[in-house]
Amino acid sequence: MQYTTLGKTGLRVSVAGLGCGGNSRIGLGTGKTEDESIALVRAALDLGITYFDTAEVYGTETILGKAIAPHERANVVISTKGRIRRAGEPIPASEVVASLDNSLATLKTDYVDAYLLHGVPPELLDHAREHIAPALLKEKDKGKVRHIGITETAANDADHAMLDRALDDPVWEVVMLAFHLMNQNARQIVFPRTQNGGAGTLLMFVVRNIFSKPDVLAETVAAMVAEGRLPFDLGADDPLGFLVHKGGAGSLLDAAYRFARHEPGSDVVLFGTSSITHLNSNVASILAPPLPAVDLARLAQLFGHLTGVGLDAPDYIKADRSRWAGTKG
Repeated sequence: MQYTTLGKTGLRVSVAGLGCGGNSRIGLGTGKTEDESIALVRAALDLGITYFDTAEVYGTETILGKAIAPHERANVVISTKGRIRRAGEPIPASEVVASLDNSLATLKTDYVDAYLLHGVPPELLDHAREHIAPALLKEKDKGKVRHIGITETAANDADHAMLDRALDDPVWEVVMLAFHLMNQNARQIVFPRTQNGGAGTLLMFVVRNIFSKPDVLAETVAAMVAEGRLPFDLGADDPLGFLVHKGGAGSLLDAAYRFARHEPGSDVVLFGTSSITHLNSNVASILAPPLPAVDLARLAQLFGHLTGVGLDAPDYIKADRSRWAGTKG
């Protein structure tokens, strides 16, 4: 495993982070038993993964609480997230603190290394800063939280408008953002401001349906070609096939993970899985060398101007909008 420092937090973390949400939810989303999900977390630990990200709404805090033994707690970094709105309306700080306390009990830990406000849209950033952050700073003083962070709403904030403002405020020590092969604009908006002692970065959406389901990629590219957003000679049947070659990536998923891992400003690449086989292959890709320079240049030329591509919400969020209150983060 390779390790890095998570921005200004000073936390030493694995560059590969196990995301416990998404469609897989470390197996729970694909019908795996609790014991199988616990075994998946244990396999991640065996690979040297030390960063684990969960959230109140994922339903996977229990798995981490059971999988990580008390004597191992000091050697891992756990982040969880609490929502700040319900039915589109902001909730009071007292409810966020209650959610934090519930997360700690479920995770069977006295503290979380990072507590992130989950899916904050631009219009609620002021509420997050003025009402929620002060309450969390008090919990930080009590030792319940080591660092405070914030996550964007991805598809609803494709231009990173919330983070563009939040990064001016030192209270946010960790940020979670969308970045992938065809959604590169964090390169201009976010990463220049997080490097060299800025906020630590957690990358989400590195691999989503657009890369794991060939028909989704083909349909997306065909639509953008028809709209004039991509060149007509970009074949919709295999539009990213140029990445897979001797000396390049072994597969499209391999390319996606390597692309994100070696982006300047990338600290932790989050990935989800429900399979130990996929766990191993994902980690191998994250630890592989950068993509060839010629391929990176072509990716920038083809897709560097795009925004909001392939930022689909997980299926369980789509199926339960009342639970999520419309957030797509």
